[in-house]
Amino acid sequence: MYIKKSYNKGRLYLSICHGYRENGKTKSKTIQKLGYYDELVKDYDDPIAHFKNIAKEMTEAATLPNIELSPNLLLDNNSSLRKNLGYCAAKCIYGHLGLNHFFQKQQNKNKKIGYNLNQIFSLLLFNRILDPSSKKKAYESKDLLFERTNYSLDDIYRSLDLFSDMSLELQKHLNEKVKEIVGRDDSLCYYDVTNYYFEIPYNDEDMVDEDGNVTKSGYRKKGMSKEHRRTPIVQMGLLMDSKGLPTAYNTFPGNESEKTSLIPTVRRIKNDFEIERIIIVADRGLNSSDNIALMAGKNMNPKHNDGYVYGQSVLGADKEFKEWVLQREDYIREIEKDDYGNEIIFTHKSRKKAKTVQLKNSDGNRTQKIDTCQRQMVYYSEKYAKKQRKEREQVLQKARDLIANPSRYNKSTSYGATGYIRNIRFVKDTGEIPDGLDLSLKTDRIEEESKYDGYYSIVTSEMELSDKEIRDIYRGLWKIEESFKVMKSEFCTRPIHHRLEERINAHFLVCFVSLLIMRILELKLGYKYSISRIRESLKNYGCSHLDGNHYLFDYRDDIIVDIEKVFDLNLQKKIMSKSEIKKVLTYQKSPYSTT
Repeated sequence: MYIKKSYNKGRLYLSICHGYRENGKTKSKTIQKLGYYDELVKDYDDPIAHFKNIAKEMTEAATLPNIELSPNLLLDNNSSLRKNLGYCAAKCIYGHLGLNHFFQKQQNKNKKIGYNLNQIFSLLLFNRILDPSSKKKAYESKDLLFERTNYSLDDIYRSLDLFSDMSLELQKHLNEKVKEIVGRDDSLCYYDVTNYYFEIPYNDEDMVDEDGNVTKSGYRKKGMSKEHRRTPIVQMGLLMDSKGLPTAYNTFPGNESEKTSLIPTVRRIKNDFEIERIIIVADRGLNSSDNIALMAGKNMNPKHNDGYVYGQSVLGADKEFKEWVLQREDYIREIEKDDYGNEIIFTHKSRKKAKTVQLKNSDGNRTQKIDTCQRQMVYYSEKYAKKQRKEREQVLQKARDLIANPSRYNKSTSYGATGYIRNIRFVKDTGEIPDGLDLSLKTDRIEEESKYDGYYSIVTSEMELSDKEIRDIYRGLWKIEESFKVMKSEFCTRPIHHRLEERINAHFLVCFVSLLIMRILELKLGYKYSISRIRESLKNYGCSHLDGNHYLFDYRDDIIVDIEKVFDLNLQKKIMSKSEIKKVLTYQKSPYSTT
């Protein structure tokens, strides 16, 4: 809006007008007639200055010209008038995390890069949050956003190698920024591993030198799949803080043990994030002698002053531990309330125990003995006992049917039941069960397992913390398990449409940052909504093009209202100009940032 000055018989006349372009020509439309200057000056000291401010306010409020819509208007062929603006919330956090500055610095280091790294990464990120798809489909749907797209599909594929190279540096950058904008306790980290399958029948080949030594292991390898698949997998280890925010991640070949992935990851983040001491919380799958000794073996190495809280398999424990578990007279009964005020009954006991563990050498043999001290906690739950009995009975029904009808099963379909069957074996080439086997249930194993129904255990190096504090810490593991579910379901981390290690890692990087941004958004919204609900709301908050400069919005819910408050945005207007939309999408620096 602007003040138009015109003269009528020597008198100055003022109007507020709206300027616009139509068919390449500049036009204007009178919005408000103000009157003659010599009359206005009686009411205003400086009418022109006063109404300039009014015009400015009207512009900011996007007072629109009359938009004439005819029922006879037709769509052009291949029209796509819909746009999304819900990603503005993710972009606010993107700016708070300084991701645009990070990629600009990376771009400045390599002047030969002929495309904008920030534009590409933000497209892949917002696509992963709103409508996860392949890189090709993300590129094809780029016009759904208001972002600049000065790059080609080939540029996207080329950039993936660069994103992989800067993954560790980006994780370090994000950790520093998370500390600034929401705070983070580095002294406690949760760790877990999941795997992602690839629909290919073969492993990636190892690279070998002239002497036949493996110089680089293949990446997609067959291993212990948590979904019991027999196709190659890649494993991902994820670290998370006590608020449920992702801290760091690592990937490794599918045929490697998840237990060996913990220590290298901990050493890296301690060095990169400058952490003096860290307590790792993990489930029983990560509980090994090496991980105990290397996390808390002070007498082996003074630097190993870290700690752990691990789940402990009762069935997999030594004889003395099992006997202690079954000594019922030592248990105590406690009642406490959960976050919802419901009573929880705990039957438990604990003890401090000297423990000797043995480290493996490079040949895999256990040689070096390490003495440690461990707090051992065991719990009994009748509800958990019933659950275990029910699950075992389901497997036993399958085992009994297999014994009665072995021809109906093979190595793949008999998964889970074979551990309870005596004399079971399979034909190597076909996986079938040969005829003539004397199959029977392992009743001794069933009887032994049933003794420990309802018992579960936690072990820790932390002697100064109470049983309740350890228990509360260990409960936090559900957050990392849920994070894996979010990545696989909400962000569709799989299927992975890449075969090269660098590009697979870049894919994981985009998913990791997407998870971090959505977790921060979840936190900023006060944990009132699930990530699934937030994503649905962001996806729905969109608009349709009206004329050359204006868009019509048709969605608003409680989540959008809360996003307005948190990020100080105006998302209530039914019609917005492109300049208003650009203002919404302006990168927001963190209020704590000094950059």
